[in-house]
Amino acid sequence: MKMIGRYAVRGQLGRGGMSRVYKVEMPVTGKIAALKRLEPNPLLVDLMGMEAVRKLFVAEAVIVANLRHPHVTDIWDFDEEEDKPFYLMDYYCNNLGVMIGETYETEKPSRIIKTDRAIHYIRQILMGLDRLHHAAIIHRDIKPFNILITDHDAVKICDFGLSKLRGEVFRGPPQLKVGTPWYAAPEQEENPDTVDYSADLFSVGIMLYRMLTGILPMENPKPASRFNPDLDEGWDAFLFKAMAPRPEDRFRRAKSMLAALDEIFSAWKAEKERICSLPPEESAGSSSPESLNPNRRKQPIKVRPQVARERFSLDELWRPRSYVKNQFEAGGDGIIFDRTTGLAWEQAGSEFPLTWHEANAYIDELNRNRHRGHTGWRLPTVDELTSLLTKTPHGRSLCIEPVFDTTRKQLWSSDRRSHIAAWYVSIDLGFVAWQDFSGYYYVRGVRG
Repeated sequence: MKMIGRYAVRGQLGRGGMSRVYKVEMPVTGKIAALKRLEPNPLLVDLMGMEAVRKLFVAEAVIVANLRHPHVTDIWDFDEEEDKPFYLMDYYCNNLGVMIGETYETEKPSRIIKTDRAIHYIRQILMGLDRLHHAAIIHRDIKPFNILITDHDAVKICDFGLSKLRGEVFRGPPQLKVGTPWYAAPEQEENPDTVDYSADLFSVGIMLYRMLTGILPMENPKPASRFNPDLDEGWDAFLFKAMAPRPEDRFRRAKSMLAALDEIFSAWKAEKERICSLPPEESAGSSSPESLNPNRRKQPIKVRPQVARERFSLDELWRPRSYVKNQFEAGGDGIIFDRTTGLAWEQAGSEFPLTWHEANAYIDELNRNRHRGHTGWRLPTVDELTSLLTKTPHGRSLCIEPVFDTTRKQLWSSDRRSHIAAWYVSIDLGFVAWQDFSGYYYVRGVRG
């Protein structure tokens, strides 16, 4: 078993130019955490020198450890082994990059997030940045993969390796870029030392545009309202201000951007209420393909990622190629019956997010207690869970009251990816993904 200090390594979570992040198990308690260790890319060492790289890494730990805020990641421990410093953080298996389906080919289309959900995250990001900026810290690498999402759907800003402190001068060579292409402000690419707080707010604007439209704004961006029918000119003006090429044309402070966002979101909610108060229109039928075979596999299987999209019948963004036209009936006892598929579901499910092994134990408990007078409860397959998915709602579709509890946003399936990982389904964002057994998601029992 590989150890880093007193922590047992359970896998690698990611790698950047300066460090690697490992999933580790803490001694005695067995709690899973994230450990970030200095393991720089040799090219970075050649450009900056090991001493400068090490100084940046230690400075990152000091910055984060001294910030106490609900939307900034916490550091629990700092140590060194074999001349490699490392620090320990809480482990979260979700981030915005995974949720929108961004890949290493950043410019490819991504998944759209519903407006209210996108604002839920952006508000928290701005509150976290307000705390950073109050401490005279400019993050300089705000992007989806640096926005962790906790088990209870809260934001944690992470990865402060490129942050700038008040008065600090960047000592790297001129050819070393600071930040991530597409998300970094133009002036940051030219001269990282000149940036102010508006550089972070520019990155937030890019993220919000992408979350609402599924695309990056590129050069000369088109109004977001052209890609999302729920947006109007007010949203376009807000986003263009946030993404303005010149710093002086942007929001200057996170608080002012948050206030403007709340104003435009309030107008959006008022318009939604107006639309929902109108008499229902004649249905013209669904414009999305519907499954001709609603019968769903109930036996769990093991599926490798290379063949999962074909096996689960998913598109390039891991969403269903077709959708079931459900006929839900509420039983009044916390059970929802779907006449289309013949499946009976818990309306809510587990009270708290659970690991995959705990999810199976939860199902066993339902059967031991004859939940709602029945046995035969089981962890649903991916095929069964995707029968609950719908396309991203727009317009009057936003008025439809949800049948299921909406707090259970990600649900475990019984299908495994490997001997240490299983597949789950994001119910609200409508996609399939996998996570190792130690991740935390909700459970919704199903029976025939």
